[in-house]
Formats: sequence, structure tokens, C-alpha cells
Amino acid sequence: MSYRKITGPLVIATHNEGKLWELKQLLGPYGIEVISAGSLNIPEPEETEDSFQGNALLKARAAAHRAQLPAFADDSGLCVEALGGAPGIYSARWAGANRDFKVACERVRQELEASGVQPPFRANFTCALAIVWPDGHEDVFEGQVDGVLVFPPRGEKGFGYDPIFKPDELDKTFGEMMSAEKHALPGDGSRALSHRARAFQALSRACL
Repeated sequence: MSYRKITGPLVIATHNEGKLWELKQLLGPYGIEVISAGSLNIPEPEETEDSFQGNALLKARAAAHRAQLPAFADDSGLCVEALGGAPGIYSARWAGANRDFKVACERVRQELEASGVQPPFRANFTCALAIVWPDGHEDVFEGQVDGVLVFPPRGEKGFGYDPIFKPDELDKTFGEMMSAEKHALPGDGSRALSHRARAFQALSRACL
């Protein structure tokens, strides 16, 4: 497969401030000029696909078309084994219109309680990153991290479901970790821990 190098400004097709911040942190060391979709008044399209890759491509295509610049989009979510992979691609929607992830984390707890399944509650975070150019060229990368869910939530760092997810590699949740603990720094030889950073490592090898 032939990947295309990123050489100029890149539109980040998200209105989620947490994701935008993380992606800026990942792209910053490469000197990539980042432009948010919000600053260009590009609306978020309805996520109608049935996979993380499909929704990432949908968002990147819409932003690339509107901005006439390469666009970068992420779709990610929490997949809980005992809930048949839910919330999955509906992870953000479980947080409601106000994106209240405390509500979403509590819903996960209640759904697990109703299922009758006993801990440990196996889960994974999955992320798909898509880059789409205005001429139609597309590249997609995916990353996953496995772990267990913990209740009550632990930590105020990160965002989304981070406070209830503990990766297998460590004894603390993503919500208890600083960004540098979740993301490998370029050139340091370490392996990224978070799903988004793992997908980004694959992307950086191919496109940066």
C-alpha cells in the first residue's frame, strides 16, 4: 500500500477539546501546522457508519471537502466484552448531548450490574485515525489497548472513559496518568500505551 506524506497544514476534524489537545500534542514534534475544524466553522457530520474506521473516514472526508486541505479525523471508543462490545462506536453518544462522561461511566457500571457478569470486566479502547486529501487519497491506521474496568472511577486526568479503564500493563487508570505516560515521545524508543498513540505511531511511520 502506498502512503502519502503529510507536508503542509492539516485540519483536525473534531470538536472534542480533549481529542484536539491530544492530537496536537502528538503532531507538535513533527512541526505540522494544525487547524481545528471548529476554527473553520466546519460542522461535525452525523456518524452513520458501523465501524471506527468508517466513521473516521466519514469525518475526514467531510472536513477535507469543506476546507480543501488534508484532514485528519479520529474515531475511538470503549468496547466492553460483557456488553457485547458496547458502547463501541456509540461511546460518545452514551455521554448524551452534553458529553457528560461521568454519566456515561455510570451507565457502563449499571449495564454491567444488570448483566450479572462478575469482575474482572475485560474491555479495550480502540482508535482509528484517518487522513483524507482533497483529491480523494485516503490513509487509515488503527490502534488498540486491552485492559479491565474499575469502579468507582479513579483519577481526574484525561477525558471520556479514562477514569474507569486500567490497561493491562499498569496498576492505574488512564484517568490517573499524565499525558506523557500515555504517549510515547518521538524517538524515545518506547511503545505507546494508549490506543490513540498506538494508532498514531503507525501513522507517523508511514506519513511523517
